[in-house]
Amino acid sequence: MAGINDPGEIARALKTARTIAVVGCSPKGNRPSHAIASYLLSAGFDVIPVNPGHTEILGRTCYPDLASIPKDVRLDIVDVFRRSEFVPGIADAALACGAGFFWMQDGVVDEEAARRLAAAGIPVAMDRCIYRDHTAL
Repeated sequence: MAGINDPGEIARALKTARTIAVVGCSPKGNRPSHAIASYLLSAGFDVIPVNPGHTEILGRTCYPDLASIPKDVRLDIVDVFRRSEFVPGIADAALACGAGFFWMQDGVVDEEAARRLAAAGIPVAMDRCIYRDHTAL
């Protein structure tokens, strides 16, 4: 079983990931999801914005949900910027698409979804900032 907030798994994911889906990515530059997606792009990651209200964010094709991302795209990390009540559905979609790692940003917590993901072999970061963890490496 994968872990939850395991420092080794977090470091490995951030060192090996290439593609990160940012669920709840905002087109507004003052929003944390926009700033962090922009940072991840500048750090060399392939960022896939996920937001049903937009077709493009940060010059990248934006998808309405994880299921709409082409099946041949490997999602190394699913980074969630949505309220905690939306996590169960996003977790189900991450399981269905075979995500490599599930990240819940600061303030986003769902213990049950985290346990389901970890039991399925998908490591989880919960209530953590991917920017802070990445820059700490």
